[in-house]
Amino acid sequence: MRGLLAFSRGLHTLSNRPARRKAGIVGSRCGLCGTQSVNKPQPRFGLLFDIDGVLVRGRMPIPAAKKAFEKLVDSRGQFVVPVVFVTNAGNCQRHTKADQLSHILGVPITEDQVIMSHSPLRMFKRFHDKCVLVSGQGPVLEIAKNVGFKNVVSIDVVRESYPLLDMVDHNRRPKLPSSPVISLPKVEAVVLFGEPIRWETNLQLIIDVLLTNGDLSNPHQTQVTPHLPILACNMDLMWMAEANSPRFGHGTFLVCLENIYKKITGRDLKYDALMGKPSELTYHFAEYLIRSQAVQRQWKVPVTSLYAIGDNLMTDIYGANLYNRVLEERAARKNPKAVAKVAAATGSGAALPGAEEELDVLRESELAPPSATSCKSILVCTGVYDPSGEVPSDSSRCIKETVFHGHRDFRFDPALVEPGHIVKDVAEAVELIFEQEKFVPQ
Repeated sequence: MRGLLAFSRGLHTLSNRPARRKAGIVGSRCGLCGTQSVNKPQPRFGLLFDIDGVLVRGRMPIPAAKKAFEKLVDSRGQFVVPVVFVTNAGNCQRHTKADQLSHILGVPITEDQVIMSHSPLRMFKRFHDKCVLVSGQGPVLEIAKNVGFKNVVSIDVVRESYPLLDMVDHNRRPKLPSSPVISLPKVEAVVLFGEPIRWETNLQLIIDVLLTNGDLSNPHQTQVTPHLPILACNMDLMWMAEANSPRFGHGTFLVCLENIYKKITGRDLKYDALMGKPSELTYHFAEYLIRSQAVQRQWKVPVTSLYAIGDNLMTDIYGANLYNRVLEERAARKNPKAVAKVAAATGSGAALPGAEEELDVLRESELAPPSATSCKSILVCTGVYDPSGEVPSDSSRCIKETVFHGHRDFRFDPALVEPGHIVKDVAEAVELIFEQEKFVPQ
């Protein structure tokens, strides 16, 4: 990847081994604003909850979710530990998702407890003054401006300005020859929030922007290199809604875009940043919010452990284990040889001169260094993960053929999809964490 890189590693299936119910895990933290009584236990951990497949299926709550949150909220409606909801959804703003969760779960949740896949974009200030093309669904213009972008163009505006470019749907083709309606500024970067509604339109127009170097009045120039910067949120290949089987996610759209670009130009599509789970940027932002909640509650004990609860090996488990590795490596980075060692072991972007340092500077200048020293993963069986799924015994064959659902830029690493624990549902996960932490809320 070019510029700022999310660490890149791969995935491995767990279906061919039993759940290890005695595996140790370490926690995370959560909480709402307010004062903390000195008589109440102060948590040293925080919780990072995935949403789809863990707390809800579509718009329906998973029964275990309400049971879990009965343990996490006291009689005054305050969380007894710091909690952050980390979702790869990107079709709404944080306050909207917080309101939805409050209604579904029956507990008060604020936007400061929610991370959308696009939340880390607020750190990419060097793009905020550029003219950016945004793709996705929902209020994409409002979302883009909310995270800091000042000059935003939507796919719909491009289509209306250049009606001859959107030609797949015969019913939407212009009846008469037409010229550009509006003179658009030159596009300087592309921001991909999530899967759009009309894939053929978005794929066509994004490719057009890349191959014209942002000036759609020009014909394609397939040899233009490098192409415009691309920032992509949400790499989920699939996600779990009300249907019996997972549905296409934004990761599937990215697969289409990457392959179309390579088929036309013969070169790989490059990203300046990938965010959302399993990107390290997203987990560091979550750790920052956990830390902020502890400060607001006047908890004096530092939060040193994070627990990430999810249903997807390719994002939730991979991302939590990746961040745990990053936290461990951060301590070792005092040794100047540490970055090279990390790159050799993982094949990550740290192998590129300056890439790791650039990511560190971005993260820590915006959010301050993390206080957490560990982030452990818990896998639930209420979403994408199917504990009964049959997997070929030859792991190398299944990785090549069916198992690797992670993004193209994330390399295979079996350790990163090894959950600290596998449990039935989120209620069992919370019980387990309290037991591991010997935490008894009053």
